[in-house]
Amino acid sequence: MDIADLRKSYERDALDEHAAHPDPLLQFEHWLKQALDAQVPEPNAMTLATVGADGRPSTRVVLIKGCDARGIVWYTNYQSRKGRELAAHPWAALQFHWVELERVVRIEGRVERTSDAESDAYYASRPLDSRIGAWASPQSEVIPSRATLVANAAQVSARHLLNPPRPPHWGGFRLLPDRWEFWQGRKSRLHDRLRYRRGGDDTAGADWIRERLAP
Repeated sequence: MDIADLRKSYERDALDEHAAHPDPLLQFEHWLKQALDAQVPEPNAMTLATVGADGRPSTRVVLIKGCDARGIVWYTNYQSRKGRELAAHPWAALQFHWVELERVVRIEGRVERTSDAESDAYYASRPLDSRIGAWASPQSEVIPSRATLVANAAQVSARHLLNPPRPPHWGGFRLLPDRWEFWQGRKSRLHDRLRYRRGGDDTAGADWIRERLAP
């Protein structure tokens, strides 16, 4: 099969600027709920893009763990590649792709760490194996084999039993959006794209400007 010949016609829905919510957060929450209701695979999965000190971009899939007027939250190892890149360049882009609904949401903005209290609370809510894993994995580092991870996990379990504390190198990030884009697939590649951007001085208190982009 020639991948250049693969084709799909997008005909499930439409996105009209007059029907879309003027607040992009509420529009996002509406679409996220529809993805949850439709039981699409991993509706909370999002691609996170960062840039390293050398200017090279990198992406990976993470899971959204919070969403409110303050921003979009996920949790990770601060010493991982993404953690180091965000420390050096605290700007990022997120993308949700709900294939079954023929929808994409893109979000851009500045990134900051969540508070220790927020990170502690989320860490305590995780299953025990996940809490142990946060200690056991030197994320993004070269390791000799999987046996290293298993041995690390066993050591953590023996040391902390059922109550491992949050590792100091593990916690949350929050992206503060200043750009949103909602993409709805349409027939004949005439897709609907709505962008929201901050007006005025681009600060959090500025109004959102909503505009249609050519596909």
